[in-house]
Amino acid sequence: MNLQELSASEKILLAEQLWDSVRAEAEASELTVSQRKLLAERLAEYELEPEQGESWDSVKAQIIAL
Repeated sequence: MNLQELSASEKILLAEQLWDSVRAEAEASELTVSQRKLLAERLAEYELEPEQGESWDSVKAQIIAL
């Protein structure tokens, strides 16, 4: 598809379809109740013992090194 060949109204329609597609994907990727619960539990554990675990920088460096 050559975008230059589309009329203005066709481009607007295409943009609307793209936006609807992006919105549908975003809605589908929302956290479930169990995922939210798990994150809340992990945050509570962190708040009790913030010195446990590793920093994001450390974890990220380990991932990049793989």
